Amino acid sequence: MPKVVDHDARRRRLAEAVWTLTIRDGLAGVTLRKVAAEAGVSMGQVQHYYASREDLVADAVARAVQAVNARIEASVRNTAGTDGEPDAETILRECLYAVLARDEEGMRFLRLSVAVLGQAVSDPSMATVLRPGDDGLVTFTAGLIATARNDRGAAPRDDERIAADICWTLATGLGVDVALGYRTPGNAQQVLDHHIDGILGRP
Repeated sequence: MPKVVDHDARRRRLAEAVWTLTIRDGLAGVTLRKVAAEAGVSMGQVQHYYASREDLVADAVARAVQAVNARIEASVRNTAGTDGEPDAETILRECLYAVLARDEEGMRFLRLSVAVLGQAVSDPSMATVLRPGDDGLVTFTAGLIATARNDRGAAPRDDERIAADICWTLATGLGVDVALGYRTPGNAQQVLDHHIDGILGRP
């Protein structure tokens, strides 16, 4: 009977090797040979899945983004209200908190993102990793802000999109501070909470 090979698991193993090397040596230090050594596999296996270093790095970055998104979704589910559904304010906070690295795995992804972002000048595609948010994300966040304001009984405003854009810009900047050791995650969350309370309005 032929051996069943989990190809996605192998790709993830290689991606994790890229993450480790990037955090340790910077993205410029990632080579196919180093990835093979870090993952404990042959060069042939790396080349079987990726035709070039660029393909491998692009997939590793994409998988990191997917992993962060999965962490956000799991965090939101774990903070669901009594009716089984989290309210808009909870979702808003949990989405923004995800940029602040509140645990070891989160810190790993944050440091990876900052390391990748360092290549943005020479490779603009890498800049998407810590970009404050595309139009879809801003629209989604603006909707959360509007709903959370209504739930708090705050006076309606017409600045939700600007507020959403500022939230992601602030969270991103705070996340970089945490990754570089300028702030603790707790301090960054305190600053972000203060800002969120300000834009949502007092009950």
